[in-house]
Amino acid sequence: MAEVNYVMEALKFMVLGMGVVFLFLFILVKVVELQAKLIAKYFPENTPIKAPATPAVDTEDENRRVAAIIAAVTEFRNNKS
Repeated sequence: MAEVNYVMEALKFMVLGMGVVFLFLFILVKVVELQAKLIAKYFPENTPIKAPATPAVDTEDENRRVAAIIAAVTEFRNNKS
C-alpha cells in the first residue's frame, strides 16, 4: 500500500485554493478598473462650475448658540456637585 503524506496534500490544496482566490480577486480588480475607465470615457460627469459661496453667518444666531452652550455647561456643573 502506498504511503500518502497528508500534510503535503493539504499544503497543495491550500496553495491551489489560495492561488485561485488570488487570481479571481486580481481579475476582478482589473475588470472594475477597466469598467471605471470606460464609464469615465463614454459617460463623463458634467459638473457645473459654481462660484464659491461665502457662508452667511448670522452673528445674532451665533451669539444665541454660544449663550445656550454656556448656560448648559453652567447648569451641568451646578447639578454635578
